[in-house]
Amino acid sequence: MPNAASEIGIAAVQMEPRIGAVADNIAKSVALASAAADQGADLIVLPELCNSGYVFASPEEAESLAEDARTGPAARAWAALAAKRRLWLVAGLNERANGRIYNSAVVVGPAGVIGVFRKIHLWDMENRFFARGDLGFPLFALPFGRLGVFICYDGWFPESYRMCALRGADVIGVPTNWVPMPDQPAGREVMANTLLIGGAHANGVFIAAADRIGTERGQPFLGRSLIVGPAGWPLAGPASADREEILLARADLAEAARRRRLNERNHLFGDRRPDVYGEPDRTERAPASS
Repeated sequence: MPNAASEIGIAAVQMEPRIGAVADNIAKSVALASAAADQGADLIVLPELCNSGYVFASPEEAESLAEDARTGPAARAWAALAAKRRLWLVAGLNERANGRIYNSAVVVGPAGVIGVFRKIHLWDMENRFFARGDLGFPLFALPFGRLGVFICYDGWFPESYRMCALRGADVIGVPTNWVPMPDQPAGREVMANTLLIGGAHANGVFIAAADRIGTERGQPFLGRSLIVGPAGWPLAGPASADREEILLARADLAEAARRRRLNERNHLFGDRRPDVYGEPDRTERAPASS
C-alpha cells in the first residue's frame, strides 16, 4: 500500500497475449501483475484485450472469446489477485454484455470489480466485431486518487484526455494494442507515445499505457509501453518493442492538480475559453486577391 494517501507505485505490464489462448493469457497476466506487485506496484495496467488476443478471424470467434466483466474467468482471476495483494488493476477485456461484445477495460480492486470502461473510438476492423462504447468516460475513486480510463485509439482524440481530466482524474490507465502508423520516421518516438506525452502535459495528469508485443495473424504490435507524469515527461519507458517487461514508477498523484498551474498567471483549466469552443458551423475563407 502507499506510504502516504496519494503516493503509489504505478506499473505498466507489457505482454504478448495469444489469440484464443484465454486460460494461458489470464495466467500470464496474473503472473506478470504479481511480479509488478513484488516490485512495489499498487496500480497495475494490463494491455488491451489481454484475455482473448486481438486479431479475430470472424465475429463468431470474437464472441466465443468474450466474457462477463464481473463473473468471467479473467475478472475472477484479477479480482482474486487484487484481493490477495491489496492492489488495483486496469485490464483490457473482451466483454460480453447486453447481447453485444465490447472492447472494454475492467477496473478491479481488493473488494472486487469496481467498474468498466468501454472503448469509445473503434479502430479499423474493431468496427466489425465490437459495439461502440456506451458508458462515456467514467471516473473511478480509489483510495489514493481518481482514475480515468481509455483504450488505444481513444488516445488519438484530445477529448478523451480532457474528459477524464475535467472530471477530476489524477491518473489515466490506458490498455492498448498499438500498431504501426504510416510514414513513421526512423529514430523518432512512436506516434502513440507522442500523443500520450502531449495529453499528459496539456491536462496535468499521470498516464500509464500498457501495450502488447508480438505479431498476431500477420499484424505486428509496437510495444513501447510508457508511464508519463503530469508535466508530460516520461517517468518510466518507453519499453522495448519486442520484450515482455514491467515498467514501474513512483508517483504522488496529488502532483497532478499542482501541475495544472503552469505559473502564477496561467492554469490549464482556468485559462480555458468554453465560450468560443462550440462546434464550428462555418469555414473561414481567406479574402479573394484583388
